[in-house]
Amino acid sequence: MSIGANVKRLRKEKGISQTELAEAVHVTQSMIAQIERGTKALTMELGVEISDALGVSINALLENLSK
Repeated sequence: MSIGANVKRLRKEKGISQTELAEAVHVTQSMIAQIERGTKALTMELGVEISDALGVSINALLENLSK
């Protein structure tokens, strides 16, 4: 699993759309889609903002990462 896959899974579990998450962290919906697909790298700062917006710890974004 990747960070992007974790973002997508957690976002869906919370019932939040890509657009809603994007607005909460002040980026575009397109950027959230790229992060979830793994075509855009997630900065630590944005990772913290996303985890806060989803109400989870940063560790939740890092769970089960593929090696």
